[in-house]
Amino acid sequence: MTRIGLAYIKGAVPGFEDFGNLPTDIVKENGLVNGNRASEELDALIIPGGTLIESNDINMELNKEILKMAKMGKPLIGICAGFQLMSNQIDIGRKSEVPIVKEGLGLIDVEFSPLITSDRVKAKVFDNSFLTKNQTEDVNGFHTHTYGKVVGDAKPLFYSKVQRMNYGDTNEAGDYNIFSGACNDDGNVIGTMIHNILDENPIIVENLLNQIDAKNLEEIYNRNLEVKKHIQSEVGIGSGIKIPQRKINEKPKFLMIGSNGSDSGKTFILTGLAGALRKRGYKVALLKVGPDVRDIIPGLYLTKDRMNEFSSIKIGHLGWSDIESTIAKLNSSDYDIVLIEGVMSVFTGLLNEKVPFSAAEIAMSSNIPMLLMSGVNKGGIETAAIDLVAHANMLEKFGVNVKGIVLNKVYNEDIFDNVVPYIQKNSTVENIFSVGKLKLKTRGFTPEIEIRYDLFTKAAMDLVEESLDIDKIADMASEVKFNRIIPFEEIKDKVI
Repeated sequence: MTRIGLAYIKGAVPGFEDFGNLPTDIVKENGLVNGNRASEELDALIIPGGTLIESNDINMELNKEILKMAKMGKPLIGICAGFQLMSNQIDIGRKSEVPIVKEGLGLIDVEFSPLITSDRVKAKVFDNSFLTKNQTEDVNGFHTHTYGKVVGDAKPLFYSKVQRMNYGDTNEAGDYNIFSGACNDDGNVIGTMIHNILDENPIIVENLLNQIDAKNLEEIYNRNLEVKKHIQSEVGIGSGIKIPQRKINEKPKFLMIGSNGSDSGKTFILTGLAGALRKRGYKVALLKVGPDVRDIIPGLYLTKDRMNEFSSIKIGHLGWSDIESTIAKLNSSDYDIVLIEGVMSVFTGLLNEKVPFSAAEIAMSSNIPMLLMSGVNKGGIETAAIDLVAHANMLEKFGVNVKGIVLNKVYNEDIFDNVVPYIQKNSTVENIFSVGKLKLKTRGFTPEIEIRYDLFTKAAMDLVEESLDIDKIADMASEVKFNRIIPFEEIKDKVI
């Protein structure tokens, strides 16, 4: 029987994609499959993305099995962090004065360093391995990486055409080719930064199946259903938190997490809410306004949901899917609740003539209710309260229903208690919440720079459940439908 393993370890995102519906077995840190060594049981192994480099010290028993399988000539496919794991080394020192270098397994002769990309991509293919044989057309997929610069002497497999790097457009033509896949000299160890490579490119899947001489495809797909069932049975990885299987809402209900600026903690709160709701049995969809879908990955680590084509909502030319088609697809889905993370302040981009260009305009387009938040770490609790009142009142002027306000990183509950009456008196918002300051004891808590999904997500879920009324917040979400994009002239008139 053909056996294809999927690494299921802390820091990985095994629900992020379907991997061609091929994995038949889960492999954990101990490197065992049904009590036997993976190198003896498996015909091939897929290593998914995530924060494997940040979350592990590259000393798991599984890594020994990876090295054995490579030596035996068995196919190994590493995606994103899986590729990094099999490289020579990875510099994860983004925004550090000196490189922070982690050693890889040395199976593919490349090195990694910081480069941010978050595009849907087409990639040019080189016929240097069994996986790319007969793939004459560009392959499809997506990038969502912080450490995506690849250099080295390994045989190239893919060069991805990207429109943006490091938060900026690449050039006037709107595209740039970057090294995004390679293999070892024997061609059996393959790494790529292209997610969904096995889901969107049938020839690639056929090549893998041919390489391992797979016969009974029906059996593979049936076993894959069991693998997915196991993955979906718990919140996160190794948490022991089982998910009740139930349908909660007839149709999806939507709630946007907006803020008055960057560094407010939107990603942290969204992650905690996603895990807390999944723990209660909700099927949760996570979306990001704008192109930087990296922000919702910690939440997807907990919910085990896919990164969908509609996960990034377009603003101007940035992002993957327009709001009208996104709402339509979600309203015909089986999700119970849809959480949308805003970008910067809800009003950032509001007066840009490219419409829509802000989180507020996305909310306006479909009457999406909002949970509005601010960090208090910069101007203090009082300043945050005054700013939130101004934001809530302007949003109300635009017809956006602010259902609740969250003051994040609160350092003094007495001061918070004193500002609650001010917020209630000067706005129509009744539900006011505080979330305390997270006490950081280790690295890995900074989204977009250096993050450990296992630690970050646990801290987020624990603090959110401790601080917020999850059921009350779930009740804030409502069914929505797309109405229209507000023309720029109307927006300008309302602001002035």
